[in-house]
Amino acid sequence: MRKSIYIFSDGELGRKDNTICFTTSEGKKFLPVEDINEIMVFGEVDLNKRFLEFASQKEILIHYFNYYGYYMGTFYPREHYNSGYMTLCQAEHYLDTRKRMVIAKKFVEGAVANIKKVLRYYQNRDKDLQEYLDSIEKLEQELPQCNDTSELMALEGNIRNHYYKAFDNILENPHFTFEERSRRPPKNHLNCLISFGNSLLYTYILSEIYNTHLDPRIGFLHTTNFRRFTLNLDVAEIFKPIIIDRLIFTLIGKRMITEADFEKEMGGIVLKEKGKKKFVEELDNRLKTTINHRDIGSSVSYRRLLRLELYKLEKHLMGEKEYEPFIAQEGCQGLKNCPKIS
Repeated sequence: MRKSIYIFSDGELGRKDNTICFTTSEGKKFLPVEDINEIMVFGEVDLNKRFLEFASQKEILIHYFNYYGYYMGTFYPREHYNSGYMTLCQAEHYLDTRKRMVIAKKFVEGAVANIKKVLRYYQNRDKDLQEYLDSIEKLEQELPQCNDTSELMALEGNIRNHYYKAFDNILENPHFTFEERSRRPPKNHLNCLISFGNSLLYTYILSEIYNTHLDPRIGFLHTTNFRRFTLNLDVAEIFKPIIIDRLIFTLIGKRMITEADFEKEMGGIVLKEKGKKKFVEELDNRLKTTINHRDIGSSVSYRRLLRLELYKLEKHLMGEKEYEPFIAQEGCQGLKNCPKIS
């Protein structure tokens, strides 16, 4: 499996023969291109056209994050699996309101199902979460009545707000309270971790889209526009609860990240470099973790799950098989690595 490379230091990326050379004040490090799937850039890194041509040739995506950990953009190499047919299928399903809503609702249904899986997991571990489950299930009954994606996203947002409020009961940590969802900048430690984790997940899914026939610019739940990729945002809704939120509970519950890993800046809270490194290290490990997949009858990694989700969407768009979102298995087999938080 090709690896993700994370760069936090300042320096320069360049080509050296058939390898990538990263030069810093401390020296040079050589990276074999065959091992690299994507490069996540958090530091101040210089590069040139020759390097970008090399990265494109080797099909390496480069994702950029600013000092605060916000996703900035991606160098997306020339699509090697370009398919005019698939692009037409995506456009057709986007422009047809009925077809678009079918897919958009599936993304929300998958997200809500996995949200409930996470809450039930912790409820079975002596956390009082029934109030939040009841509120979410009541809102969930309104899904069939949504007539457009704006209504759908508003409903999904309300559901997720009830879910986030349950984090306080799960964590029981006064240094990590939800209060309310805040972004750019996050107003507290917990919101900072949520935003950082979600940004990383968006980029992993974008990298997986690159290896399919799908166009990342055409989403269904999120409105397609001139400014950004949207399909990765759609698919991320399904996996945020079982990948990012689970990881946050682990990091806080095991005190792998504490309040000392943050600092106040620009009217909000910023995760220090040490905290970012710990987060991406544990997330990278989590994506390599395997679970039993009931549909294919074998173990797959969480990273592979992202690709499989895209393959299912391709089949739906081509009319081969109706899309059904991934939902963690009953008995929480898909949540087996969740910590018991005390």
